[in-house]
Amino acid sequence: MDSDRIRTPRTAPRTALRTGRIATLAAAALLATVVPSAQAVAETAPRVDLTVLVVDDGGSAVGAITAELRGSGVPYRRIDLNDPNRPVLDAAFLSDPSDSATGRPRAKYQGVVLPHESAFGPDSAEQTALHAYERTFGIPQVDASTWSHPGVGLDYTDQGGWSGVLDGTTAGVTAAGQAGPFRYLAGALAFEDNDPTISESYGYAGRPRAGYTSYLDVPVDSAAGGRASLVGEYAADGRRELVVTFAYNQYQRQFRALARGIVDWLTQGVHLGQSRNYLSVHVDDVFAPDARWDPALNCTPGDFDCAGGDGEGANPIRMTAADAQYAAAWQKSSGFTLDMVYNGGQGEQWKTEHGGTDPLTDRLVADRAQYRWINHTYTHPFLGCVQDNTVVPWRCATDAAGNTLWVSRSELSGQIRNNHNWAVGKGIPVDRSELVTGEHSGLRTLPQQPVDNPNLAGALADNGVKWTASDDSREPAQRAVGTGAAKTVPRHPMNVYYNVGTAAEMTDEYNWIYTSRADGGSGVCESDPASTCLPAPLPTATGYADRIVPQEARTALSHVLGNDPRPHYVHQSNLAEERLLYPVLDRVLADYRALFAANTPLVNPAQKDVGTELDRRAAWDQAVAAGKVTAYRVGTTVTVKAPSGVTVPLTAPEGTRKRLLLGTTAFGTPYAGTRSAWTTPELLQTTVTLTLPTA
Repeated sequence: MDSDRIRTPRTAPRTALRTGRIATLAAAALLATVVPSAQAVAETAPRVDLTVLVVDDGGSAVGAITAELRGSGVPYRRIDLNDPNRPVLDAAFLSDPSDSATGRPRAKYQGVVLPHESAFGPDSAEQTALHAYERTFGIPQVDASTWSHPGVGLDYTDQGGWSGVLDGTTAGVTAAGQAGPFRYLAGALAFEDNDPTISESYGYAGRPRAGYTSYLDVPVDSAAGGRASLVGEYAADGRRELVVTFAYNQYQRQFRALARGIVDWLTQGVHLGQSRNYLSVHVDDVFAPDARWDPALNCTPGDFDCAGGDGEGANPIRMTAADAQYAAAWQKSSGFTLDMVYNGGQGEQWKTEHGGTDPLTDRLVADRAQYRWINHTYTHPFLGCVQDNTVVPWRCATDAAGNTLWVSRSELSGQIRNNHNWAVGKGIPVDRSELVTGEHSGLRTLPQQPVDNPNLAGALADNGVKWTASDDSREPAQRAVGTGAAKTVPRHPMNVYYNVGTAAEMTDEYNWIYTSRADGGSGVCESDPASTCLPAPLPTATGYADRIVPQEARTALSHVLGNDPRPHYVHQSNLAEERLLYPVLDRVLADYRALFAANTPLVNPAQKDVGTELDRRAAWDQAVAAGKVTAYRVGTTVTVKAPSGVTVPLTAPEGTRKRLLLGTTAFGTPYAGTRSAWTTPELLQTTVTLTLPTA
């Protein structure tokens, strides 16, 4: 279901901000991102812990930055300004005069996130202590959302600037931004305008004063000409602030695009955690036909709750050899690889029923090296409980004693084994460790089947399966399957339906789901709090291209920009007939490549790589939450100690070296202008030690 749009209200100027620090501060020299402060290069360089301090007022801007820290694995400590029992920020809270481990002064936080520049009050003891801490240790501060005024190095907006709704505005990353924290962006950044009737983002663009370096700006209509800033760095009084002068939330594309750079700036390019932009697309039911939506019945014949018709036999949707040729050509031209999730047995059945030949299978097998392949079981049966279809919805069948009847381990194992062997016999490269069961069956399916098929874990072990797909809309978190070693890989379902071959069919079914009963729809959207009804049914001739494609592309791209490795899944029917998937993927790829520089390529992980990534993240988050990770920087040396068996995610500047027992080696892999990796201590070492570049 479409979720309700998350609306960001206009951010009005705060009176406290207008009456706060107004006097112009003396400009300070701009500090380079990776060069330590003057104090840090001295022999008494302090220890700076790799933890971020987040001061939270409950607003969407701080919430967005916190979500980015959490999602990329950056440790942080949150202080709730609305909590009367919160700790007081003073020198003892922020630092130690002498660290017991190193004998050096210790800064407990490598960066500070504030709701705005004077969150504690401009003349308060806490604000004074925070400023002293930042000056002493060279700690950066992010002002999550403020307004344009001299206290943050900007003129007021009535002095050649601008304020107003930013929806649909195209901002530009400046040369300083592209050379600095936003080096991964291509240059143009469009603010979303998803609904012309709603103001989604409001901003204050001001002209920079001395000490301010603009990173993101917009053109302004002013007699003075030029551009005014929305994001920039203000260096004054021995401190640095990243100033953001527009409102946002964690779901908006403009923030998602800037989030990586905000964290990079905040941490001076050195932090625990890492982030990538991931996209992989699984095409289920390859070689099998899919049933077709019936616009007259408003259901899919063959489904248990659809009276009339005989399902796939009536008018099934199945790729042709021409569709397979198109898929191979599209992959080559787009530079993107699809995962073919196949049912070999259903292909064999189709061949038997159609004169013993199957041009589709012949074409896909001939092009087998161009795709990735995933086992989807031989004939796609339901592999959970034995289904009792005498009632709607179905229920699990039971024996005379009331015990649930389950598909057996031997049948489960045979479905997995036979499909794998079929692929091997065709020369198809398939990884035994990956599996997608039909309809994700075998895993718990609420409400009818609240537990996994107890035979599933054993069948997975029989066949060497380590990663089996689950449905993210039902189970978004990775988990173990039963008591076995295999784990789930949640997948995002795309709103390109399995049971449609044309845009008109897709739009008709979409209208049925997302329109009210008064408008001829099912009314599901009226009773589901997670859904939003359309104001009127979409035109079947244009609704798919005009509404559904951009909406689904926007959703998929939000996952890409959210450091979310979980695959998306569609069905072979979406590559058949009118080939509905391609307009969505073309839009995602075009939007992505317009937004990001060449140093930030789209990562297209295999299912086992996604499983490994999620598994590592879970172990890392658990270790951090338990306080079992120690990480700090002293000058150009970074030291990290984590529990044995926990792999450490680290991000550092280009030129960083990892210390070996003897000598060093280049650290990590390049991405988005930095280097990052999941890493562990080297042979005979107990810590990960990095040496940062000196310039």
